[in-house]
Amino acid sequence: MWNNSVQSRPSSKADARLAAPLPSHSAMPSASEPASSPAPAAPSSATEPARAPSGAAESAIASNLKIAGEISGNSDLYIDGEVRGKVRMAGARVTVGAKGRIHADMEARELVIHGYVEGSLLATESLHLGASSHVLGTVLTPRIRIDDGAFLRGTVETITPGATSKPVAAIPKTPAIVPVVVAVGNEHEEIIP
Repeated sequence: MWNNSVQSRPSSKADARLAAPLPSHSAMPSASEPASSPAPAAPSSATEPARAPSGAAESAIASNLKIAGEISGNSDLYIDGEVRGKVRMAGARVTVGAKGRIHADMEARELVIHGYVEGSLLATESLHLGASSHVLGTVLTPRIRIDDGAFLRGTVETITPGATSKPVAAIPKTPAIVPVVVAVGNEHEEIIP
């Protein structure tokens, strides 16, 4: 019934690959449509925005990684793992995901926090504390945005945009105790908080 001639059968593995069915038209970009870049990663929680694709490469520390030491560079960094030490990404954006746990001093152009951070933070352009963020430490930034539900315990100092007023290591982790003199009637009493 069907003519099963030798010509219609693949004769080798290479011919078999060529004879394999092609993917449907919807899966292949047409000549008029340029191939698109990969879609940005989906957010890990409803409060965390998706990472926007950027022209520069973005490095990532996954949730199952633990790093101790100093991280430095100029590319954007996404942290969902654990970091202890220092993070210095002077001209880049550093995002701490909802699963991120940071015990480090951090310096970056832009800091976006959705996880746990303990240390001194220096953002030369802006700092964003997401609703799921938990920050303990000192913050230096020209602009700060704090979403409802964010937790911040420490000090905040505004600086001139693009300036680094103090190196991160010089930022005190706890405020200094300063004696306060209070006048009580004719006597002076020294109070140490």
